[in-house]
Amino acid sequence: MTEPIAYARTDAAQVAALSVSTMEKLVRERKFPAPRKASDGRTVWLRREIVEWAEALPVSDLLPPPNTSRRSCGRRS
Repeated sequence: MTEPIAYARTDAAQVAALSVSTMEKLVRERKFPAPRKASDGRTVWLRREIVEWAEALPVSDLLPPPNTSRRSCGRRS
């Protein structure tokens, strides 16, 4: 099965790992790709543009929280 080339609002937000409200805020601030008009009353976001946006994000310098280690798994040493 091939991936869709365009996503509706909630799917676009999910693909971008954002809430819908955060995605819409970023669109208003021109920090996220603008939606495309697919038909009257229907807007979509292009997968390619979402991927390009994500790939252009800066690399995070935050380390994972200490409780995410696979080694401990809730067991005490």
